[in-house]
Formats: sequence, C-alpha cells, structure tokens
Amino acid sequence: MGESRQSTRHRRLFWNLRQRWKLLGLFEIDQEHEFYPLTCDLKQGLKQAIQESIHSDTTIALADEGYSAKITQGHEGFVMRTYAGPVFSHFRQSLGISEESFTKSLSCNEFYLQFISNSKSKADFFLTNDKRFFLKTQTKREAHFMLQILRRYIEHFQLYPHSLLVKILGVYSITYAQNKKKYFIIMQSVFFPDERITSRYDIKGCKVSRWTEPEPEGSRVLQVFKDCNFEGNVICLDQQRAWLLLQMELDASFLQQLNVIDYSLLVGFQPLHADEKNQSWSLANLIVRTKRSVNGAASPTASNTASVPGTVAGEEDTSERDQGGTGLMGSQEMTPANHIPMKKLKAQLSIVSDTSDIIAQNRRLLPNYKNALHVVDGPEQRYFIGIIDIFTVYGLRKRLEHLWKSVRYRGQEFSTVSPLYYSRRICHWVESHSV
Repeated sequence: MGESRQSTRHRRLFWNLRQRWKLLGLFEIDQEHEFYPLTCDLKQGLKQAIQESIHSDTTIALADEGYSAKITQGHEGFVMRTYAGPVFSHFRQSLGISEESFTKSLSCNEFYLQFISNSKSKADFFLTNDKRFFLKTQTKREAHFMLQILRRYIEHFQLYPHSLLVKILGVYSITYAQNKKKYFIIMQSVFFPDERITSRYDIKGCKVSRWTEPEPEGSRVLQVFKDCNFEGNVICLDQQRAWLLLQMELDASFLQQLNVIDYSLLVGFQPLHADEKNQSWSLANLIVRTKRSVNGAASPTASNTASVPGTVAGEEDTSERDQGGTGLMGSQEMTPANHIPMKKLKAQLSIVSDTSDIIAQNRRLLPNYKNALHVVDGPEQRYFIGIIDIFTVYGLRKRLEHLWKSVRYRGQEFSTVSPLYYSRRICHWVESHSV
C-alpha cells in the first residue's frame, strides 16, 4: 500500500513538472489526474441538466422567463445549477446541435482532455474527448456578464447568422459542500475537427507580449501562436475576403457596444485536398450550400422545431447530426453519392436568384463541413476562424492598466486599449493580413 501511494505521488509530481515545462498541450484527465473527480461530476450533472432542458417548456425559450430561468439539481456530493437553460437549448437547436448529440459528447465514457494554455487567465479548460466542445471555468463576474448580455448576443446571431463570435452553448455552476462555487461555460470549439490543421494563431492585433516560442522540431506539443509569429503569413480568401472584412466589422462593432476588449481572433490553417477544391465548382454542391446559407438564415432562432433548417427535403441525415453536423449553421459532408435529382435542383434555383438579399444580410456560401460557421475556404487553404474571450469589460481596472502600459510601453501597441480603438485595430489587422 505504501509503495502504491508513493508511486501515485511520483506520478502527480511528474504531472506538475510536465505542466510547467510545456506552454501548451492536451492531456487526458484519467483517474490519476487532479481534475478527474470534477470531470466525472460534470458529466453526471450535465447529462441530467440537458435532459431537463429537453422536457422544458419551449414556449418560454426566448421570453423573459427563459433568460431568467435557473434550474438547481442536487446530486450526491454536489449541486449543479443551469442558467437560462431554455434559451441555450433553443440556440443549440438553431445551430443544428441536437440535445442527444450534445449529451453524447459531454457525458461520454471517454476521458475529458485538459487544455494547457499560455494565457494569463487562471481559467481551467476542458475539452470533450471528441474535441467538439470546450468547458471553461469562469469567474462569477464573467458568468453574470454573459447572462446579462445573452439577449443581445442571441439577437446578434438573428441579424448575422454567420457571425464569427464563438458559439456559447450553456452557462452552469457546480457547488460542493465545503468548496467555493465554480462557474463554467460550454462553447463550440473553433478548431473542430482539428486532425489536419497545420497551424493555429491567437490574434489581438498588437505586438507587446504577442510571441510564442516555437517548440523544437518534432515536438508533438499543441501550440497556438500569436501576432508576432504570424508575420510573413497571409489569409488568402479571394472572393470571400469582402465577406470576412464586413463580418469582422459587424462583430467588432457589437463587442465595442458591449464595452468589451481583449478578445482574440483565432485562425487555423488547413491545406485543401484536390477533391475539396474541385468540389466547390459542383453545381449541385453550390445550390445546396447556397440554400443552406440563405433559407431562414436571417432568423436562426425563430423556429421551435428540432429539424435541421436548410437541408433538402427528404435528405436530412440524422446520423450525421449526431456525429457533428450543424444544420443551418453547418453542413453535411458531400460526396458523389449524395446525388440530388434535377427536379430538386431546379426548385432551388429560385432561392438563389435574388443575390441582393444575400448581400444585405452579408451571407456567404457555407462550406460542406461539420463546423461550417467557423470555416472559410480559400483557393488553396481552409481557414478556421472565430472570435473568443468576450468577457473582459473596459472598466476602471482596465483603464488604470491602460494608463500604466501607456507609460511602460510608450509608442508600442499593447492589448489594453479602449473598445473603439481595439475594434478598429483588430479589423485593420484582418484587412492588412488578408488577400
């Protein structure tokens, strides 16, 4: 028994050293991990909480009662609380994420993954084993801020269904008898699926403290680089560039109105295969993608149905949804076997005939990909793009930080600036680093 305890202590010591040695990484939260008990409780609590949302009154989803809803569920050793459950459930469905697939990812038997970040934030990051969803611990202030802006957040997606803002899918808290309450959010991973992503960047549009030292060649450590690492690269979008610039302005303006700063633009690179390039020119493919992009997209949360908007009638593949398909905000993988009768193709031509409506809503052709809202295809590369970390308010503390950095980094670009300047700067970065 003594040898077993000593062995466990040695393994935990090695784990702590490993964390210090590496800037970033993904590690399985197995039985020997310090967060294993917590993640087990999260799985149990979330499974029951989502089941509760399935049977909740959908008529109050976007009413005042939905936004103020709080559901408390007692478990052995802990209490789980769900905030604004009907609203988030409705939002998930509008994205084509079924409650069944959401539950499957969050409560699976496989271990969660811990994401070790070089962020200054003290938050803990957990990733579901299939890498679809992030769980991130939040301060009480951050969680309450998210609930405070939730109505405006949902309305922003109603106006701009292709927004680059990270898709936040739930706010929860877990409380133990003798411990402080932990708040956390669940959000869709921007980098999903990540198997072929070759490089990842976290962009803030400034230079101070925006360099990540690359790991030695051959290292398998997952790294997210920063602004200074990006120099020499470019986002090549061709015809999609105008859409990206406008959507960045819309999203940055929204965050400016919320008095938010310090958010990041995530950018991932993935080379396109030859068949993916050719697929873009298929007439059937273009029409299906355009229909998915246009049909009902001006109001993604307007329907109470659980069906996936934007799919051709009679051809919805529910098994694909359970594997990560994202309905209106996503797609099904297209293969030559997905033959669409010409009669149906002709029926869809009328939908795409008036391009003025597409331009007015700043819509784009969604690629045939599971995470289509965060994916933009260029001629040679597929880019995973999303805006994250939208909880830092430019209050008194940040204003004082701005004054201090103005003296310390005189003449240099640093992160803590006014919301107006921050939004303009990150939009300028996208404009100057894209073609």
